[in-house]
Amino acid sequence: MIKITLPDGSVKEYEKGITPLDVAKSISEGLARNVISAKFNDTMVEAVTALNEDGKLVLYTWSDTEGKKAFWHSSSHIIAQALEELYPGIKLTIGPAIENGFYYDVDFGEQSISEKDFPAIEQKALEIARGKHDFNMRSVSKKDALQFYKDQSNEYKVELIENLEDGSITFCDHDTFTDLCRGGHIPNTGIVKAIKIMSVAGAYWRGDENKTQLTRVYGISFPKQKELTEYLELLEEAKKRDHRKLGKELELFTFSKKVGQGLPLWLPKGAALRERLENFLKKAQKKAGYEMVITPHIGQKELYITSGHYDKYGADSFQPIHTPKEDEEFLLKPMNCPHHCEIFNSKPLSYRELPKRFAEFGTVYRYEQSGELHGLTRVRGFTQDDAHIFCTPDQLHQEFIDVIDLSLYVLGSLGFENFTAQVSLRDPEKPEKYIGSIENWDKAEKAIINAAEEKNLDYVIEKGEAAFYGPKLDFMVKDALGRNWQLGTIQVDYNLPERFELTYKGSDNELHRPVMIHRAPFGSMERFVALLLEHTGGNFPLWLTPDQAIILPVSEKHEKYAEKVLNSLENDEIRALIDVRNETVGKKIREAEMNKIPFMLIVGENEEEQNTISVRKHGGEDLGMLSLKEFANLVEKEISSTLKSF
Repeated sequence: MIKITLPDGSVKEYEKGITPLDVAKSISEGLARNVISAKFNDTMVEAVTALNEDGKLVLYTWSDTEGKKAFWHSSSHIIAQALEELYPGIKLTIGPAIENGFYYDVDFGEQSISEKDFPAIEQKALEIARGKHDFNMRSVSKKDALQFYKDQSNEYKVELIENLEDGSITFCDHDTFTDLCRGGHIPNTGIVKAIKIMSVAGAYWRGDENKTQLTRVYGISFPKQKELTEYLELLEEAKKRDHRKLGKELELFTFSKKVGQGLPLWLPKGAALRERLENFLKKAQKKAGYEMVITPHIGQKELYITSGHYDKYGADSFQPIHTPKEDEEFLLKPMNCPHHCEIFNSKPLSYRELPKRFAEFGTVYRYEQSGELHGLTRVRGFTQDDAHIFCTPDQLHQEFIDVIDLSLYVLGSLGFENFTAQVSLRDPEKPEKYIGSIENWDKAEKAIINAAEEKNLDYVIEKGEAAFYGPKLDFMVKDALGRNWQLGTIQVDYNLPERFELTYKGSDNELHRPVMIHRAPFGSMERFVALLLEHTGGNFPLWLTPDQAIILPVSEKHEKYAEKVLNSLENDEIRALIDVRNETVGKKIREAEMNKIPFMLIVGENEEEQNTISVRKHGGEDLGMLSLKEFANLVEKEISSTLKSF
């Protein structure tokens, strides 16, 4: 008999050789019907793998991330088989699951595929799936594995196998198809009921541009056709909400080849929107005791060697700036924190003056590869809403709690209500990735977990996701389309104070090392605006939107009254403009709708006589005729319902 420990802590005894699927059946038939993969002693296994020792077992269904990975990886095998049958002679390489679906990299040789071929590939894949073929793992000797792929003239698989140790090589078989694979599959192909080829793209073997360019076939699959249909509808909605499309339509930002890739240019409306976001945070920060600082866009190379950022970003970033002075080198600033450390170091401080909270909207630069650039979400120059808190160890807990409160205020004021917290810790198996002592890392990680628990945050722990200098807490926000984004980060750092030899005089008159908290509720202004655009579809909260109202005179003779309305609105600090074009009111309304303007104020003869406006809300709701004071109260009420005081 063996003892199996389940996630709830319960321990059950079974005969050796029992499978995860059998364990599921012993719990309930309903669970057994839904189990598609499992993890045993932290290793992914098949649902039909025989278990022969004591261990911890986790069962996964389609609802679980790991279950989806197994489902999508299995689907990549099905697509690979379909491609081999439709395009004889192709060479398969790798086919992993990704965040949404899977891909398979293929050498098509002289053959090629395009979008017109997708339906035939999908049809063939579904035919294979309907065969309900079991996925079977088997161990293969290195010699036999090499011979198998040499016989197929597949140099890619041969290269992969040559880097593997004998005794660790496994093949996966289903139907007539065999593939080199480490495992992690669903029980059989029949579970896949819907499959879609999403796109094809070029991809170099092993990511090396000096090697063969392969064809990467992207796909996704589902256990129900209905789920595929819903997913495709979601993608269509995402296209409409694409921040690059909306940013252009709403005239918020642009890019220029002459300026350079990944360097956004903020247009007047976008700059004003950014300024409102900055002022919103500055106001809250002031109440929380932050002091604003400003630092240069460059710094001496030595500064970033001291901080560790040169080791982290130097090789893959903008190259050093050489001055006329021999051996003098500067770098474009990759992070603000080294500069803030030097501000802290600018004069002696005592424990009575701590904490020090330095905040800055500081622009930093990193040389992202051109293929990774994407609108505002991945750029080469971006502005962080950065702040660094220098405190005593005794103050750390409360300061971290206070930063959590500020971050929650920011997210709530902008409509991000659905989120979880991710506590990112170091990977204990890879100490070379991090700087600083294990003792300091332990203290920093404990501080974050204690704060998350005190605030009753719904949090998960992710090992290996920490920054190189310290652990962190990230807010993982779900947007209106159900997608997860990382927004806002808080990090505890014992290492930079060591590297910069920061000190304060304690109550014992001795010098002590402060603890440093890094925080950025927005993360970066560019990425935050991009996500806010996609979350709201361009319908920003009323307090933030570029134009809160547009005045639409019925004819030229009502323009003077429109000016009077505009002046009244401006006195009430309502952002408005007048559309004086020689167009019909209907056309002006349609264009105002497209421009996401919250209120359309129609003024004609009746409105002028009664000193009122006819108010139409974005989306078509008619609010009728209101006095200017009533409208100002309406705007104030809507803003106050979303924008609370910190």
